[in-house]
Amino acid sequence: MDIVSMILSLVKIIAVIAYLYGLFWVLGLSVKPVRLAGKEVDLSIFLKIIGVIIAFGVIQLSLTTINGFTLLNNFDSGLLYQACTMAMVALGLNLIYGFNGQFSLGQWGFYGIGAYAAADVTYKWVNGDASGLFVLGIGVLLAGVTIWGINKFLSNLRRMPVLSSFTLYLLGVIAAGVVAYYVGNPLAIIVSPLLGTNLAPGPLAQGIPLQIVYFLAVIFAGLFAAEVSFLFGLPVLSLGSDYFGIATLGFSIVIYTLMVNSDTILPFPEMKGGRGMIGIPKLTTWFWAFLFMVLIIVVMRNLLRSSTGRSIVSVREDETAARSMGINVAGTKLMSFVVGSLFAGIGGAVYAHYIGFLSPKAFDFLVGFNPLIIVVFGGLGSMTGTVTASFGWIFFLEGMLREVLGKISPEAPSWRYVLYPLTLLLLMLVKPQGLLGNTEWGFLKKAKIALRKTVENAGEKPA
Repeated sequence: MDIVSMILSLVKIIAVIAYLYGLFWVLGLSVKPVRLAGKEVDLSIFLKIIGVIIAFGVIQLSLTTINGFTLLNNFDSGLLYQACTMAMVALGLNLIYGFNGQFSLGQWGFYGIGAYAAADVTYKWVNGDASGLFVLGIGVLLAGVTIWGINKFLSNLRRMPVLSSFTLYLLGVIAAGVVAYYVGNPLAIIVSPLLGTNLAPGPLAQGIPLQIVYFLAVIFAGLFAAEVSFLFGLPVLSLGSDYFGIATLGFSIVIYTLMVNSDTILPFPEMKGGRGMIGIPKLTTWFWAFLFMVLIIVVMRNLLRSSTGRSIVSVREDETAARSMGINVAGTKLMSFVVGSLFAGIGGAVYAHYIGFLSPKAFDFLVGFNPLIIVVFGGLGSMTGTVTASFGWIFFLEGMLREVLGKISPEAPSWRYVLYPLTLLLLMLVKPQGLLGNTEWGFLKKAKIALRKTVENAGEKPA
């Protein structure tokens, strides 16, 4: 790589960070209400929508080829999609670890669950089989209703042992899965004639119907990952944070093993086990990646600003004090874990339909340390730091640095895995709170609360 290419890469990294700052600023726009037709109208929401559309259009225009020229080439666009999905996964982990204080190494496993679940749905759909969508969709919805019903039932009883309640939830979810299988397959047979084949797609396997199926596949895959995390977290979250981290690491290894043997142990021959799943329709566009990333940012920000979010943070600060204030510590931990896994599942589903190929090696537990490094690097408890570090990580370490080392030697890119921990170690020595610490930008800034004047100090003058 020559000096000009290196400078150009640095300019792109700076431009991406500036773009993120602009996006957060746009989302945080607020103006005074104006009076129209005798009524006060808040125009902030309209300004935010216009700003988000402009932010989307800037990147979309950069990806568009005009007269043979494009500002962001295929390599850059690939990094952009990877950064978006990594931001979703890392935000979920930051909710679990940074804001709730539960050290987890299982985020990559839920990322893989979301990727394979969504890929299986769309792969079957474009090949004339609707069973994936119906079975997964009905199963996820029935399992969610079952979990809600059992939770209501248990809330009316005296405290039940964790393993007993886990067994009840597990049996209920299994029953929901069996019902979904026997209901979903007959429905799929009715719809399948409208799908055609991969070479001759029918009316439901192309255009807008296919985009709707893609959207549903991403949502259902995220919900499926969340429900798996609920069943896993219910008994395991009773452990201490360190033991919980070890348990989640074991979970990631189990998921990786199932991926390798998905065509033998599991009844999914289309996943092809360790050989990797091919033929996944590449349906992820900048519109979908941008939409899901912004939705996750908005949902997580609003969650943390709510009373539930304050409960999440209070559990991190002091469990005993939180419990004494009436906060359900176990329930708060479980909710944070489930929501964080939901974000990871959505990120995995978006990634699968960008890359078009899934290999179990991409979900190895060693690679699963990447979100943890990003969260620590950006700053625990900082959404801005997590998103910025996700994009910086991909564009600098996976993009620019990989190209630089590749010019030196074919084996040199493997040295990235030496530079990663060294960089993280150096950061921890220089700035233990992370790159941005508790700094937030624009929309993510904490609202300033003005002190209320009282009768006693209303007439006092400042010293």
